[in-house]
Amino acid sequence: MDSLTQIVLGASVGEAVAGRRIGNKALVWGAIAGTIPDLDVLLNPWLDTVQQLSFHRSMTHSLLFALIASPILGWLLHRIYRNQPATYLHWTLLFFLGFTTHALLDSCTTWGTQLFWPFSNYGVAFYNVFVVDPFYTLPFLILVGAVAFFNRKSPLRAKLNYAGLLLSTGYLAWSFAAKSMANKAFEVTLKKQGVAYISYISKPTPLNTIFWSVTAKTERGFYNGFHSLLDKEGQPITYDFELQQASLLAPYRGNPKLERLLDLTKGYYTVEKHPTDGSLLINDLRFGKFDGWQKSGGGYVFVYKVWKDPQGELRFREINNRPKVDKTYLLAYWNRILGNQ
Repeated sequence: MDSLTQIVLGASVGEAVAGRRIGNKALVWGAIAGTIPDLDVLLNPWLDTVQQLSFHRSMTHSLLFALIASPILGWLLHRIYRNQPATYLHWTLLFFLGFTTHALLDSCTTWGTQLFWPFSNYGVAFYNVFVVDPFYTLPFLILVGAVAFFNRKSPLRAKLNYAGLLLSTGYLAWSFAAKSMANKAFEVTLKKQGVAYISYISKPTPLNTIFWSVTAKTERGFYNGFHSLLDKEGQPITYDFELQQASLLAPYRGNPKLERLLDLTKGYYTVEKHPTDGSLLINDLRFGKFDGWQKSGGGYVFVYKVWKDPQGELRFREINNRPKVDKTYLLAYWNRILGNQ
């Protein structure tokens, strides 16, 4: 999830653990605990594209990191605030829950989280919320923000904080229910249209859990489609098909970085030749065509250019393929969420 959301979640967890003992310090250190896992991006200047993709949400998002780092940081904070009523266990639990809730929330998004690093680099992903969702974050932010204005022993302070945790958790529960409803619509229409899919990934489109996208995998390629839970009953879902063309990568297979990039996509990728320079483009289909709901269609959100440099080394570069967002776009997008095509 985005940084603001993780700060709010961390602050709320910190408050739940130690707010009654140390007041707003629990909010502050909880927010810091919720931020620490994302500091892995500080290494990006020293990593190439594939290394960045592989390292992000790995070590600092793992359960092992939480187990090792939490008691160390807990001991350090206990020493710093030795005259405060929070115990070593409170500080350790604050960091442990801050780290683990961060990682678990990230696992709800499409990118996924390497929870079991270093034993496995598989990105656990539930695909039930978009990385930025104001319906999750804003009510949570308001409630947790209000907490800071009450005395640490005030019963209302605790009630506000737990209300934020309950409301945000309830929204996640709703997102799983919404995903299930969208999946049913996708499965029914794919069957009606005779699509023999092997598996599929469904995920919410940006900023909501009403409008969903699906990518269905077949032996030859992928079908992409969109469905709003507010679409009229029986409204057909149009699927666009794209060949995978994995054979285009044959000359480069076995390259460790290429194999790692393909692993990250979990097999949901297509390949095409660059229209001008002869390089290859790998489309990461996990994120789908978030602009594909428009009649004009759209490009994939994450695209990676692959080519050989003069020394024969395989190079990778991410291409920014995001749609231009303006007032007209947002209005059309809102109307599509509401089921208007």
